[in-house]
Amino acid sequence: MKNLRQMISETYRETELGYYMLKPFYGLYEHGLKLVPDEFIVKRSFKKHMGYSINLDNPLTLNEKINWLKLYERKALQTKVADKYNVRDYIKKTIGDKYLIPLLFHTKNPKEIRKNSLPNTEFIIKTNHDSSGGIIVRDKSNVKWKKVRKKLKRLMKQNYYYSTREWQYKNIEPRIIVEKLLTYNDGSIPDDFKLHCFNGKVAFVMVDIGRHTDERCRNLYDKDWNLLPCNWGRPNGDDIVRPSNLEEMIMLAEKIARDFTYVRVDFYSVEGNTYFGELTFHHASGFQKFFQEEWDYRFGSQLKIPTAYG
Repeated sequence: MKNLRQMISETYRETELGYYMLKPFYGLYEHGLKLVPDEFIVKRSFKKHMGYSINLDNPLTLNEKINWLKLYERKALQTKVADKYNVRDYIKKTIGDKYLIPLLFHTKNPKEIRKNSLPNTEFIIKTNHDSSGGIIVRDKSNVKWKKVRKKLKRLMKQNYYYSTREWQYKNIEPRIIVEKLLTYNDGSIPDDFKLHCFNGKVAFVMVDIGRHTDERCRNLYDKDWNLLPCNWGRPNGDDIVRPSNLEEMIMLAEKIARDFTYVRVDFYSVEGNTYFGELTFHHASGFQKFFQEEWDYRFGSQLKIPTAYG
């Protein structure tokens, strides 16, 4: 059952009445967050979500190390490539523009998101500075565009750094992007292949199955496509067939990952073709439990981070 805090948050973010009623209180809350040190927020949030205190002096688990990197590894390049618009230039230079999902429209003004501004095809609307799933449009004539513009206007005003302390989001200039919607031949949304890279090499592949459905699940595989006996955040789904382009995805992910200690490189595999999704530097903000705790330690031992506070 959802707790009161979750209900209030969803009311604020998902309903128009809730947004305007709670906006003054959220404004004060967000202003207060800006005054709180990053380390305090990380320690408090980690204890709340994980159930134990983080050890920043000697982090051992993968979640601990992700939070250590959140606080102490901050590169200008991270801001550029966490931006879902600006990352396109980085991907073009690193692995080639043939792996980019076609960009149909972009703007900094939510008022420009209108039926007549957008193409007669299926697409997804998202902002470049957050982690929301986006708005899927199959038929633009059936969309309540005024409601969409209101939602985007709210998203454009949010800065996710202050609640998560994921530094790369702090200075991204908000923008709305519209991309072609990738689908399988039957019209379903493709699975999401998330390649977690440690020190420039793929450590494991996470596959999100049934995204945008109520039956979403998740499998973890090693590089040889052996299903790992662990769950991270979601239950397992049915074992899926090894993708024909697995080696290509691994090769591309490692080209991208060589610039970072830890990064999650997302791809979609559609009818044998590989498309780049996004880069994530702190999966689930480092606050997601493994169903089997030993795997948090096992993966943590594989990720080598710089000397503490170095």
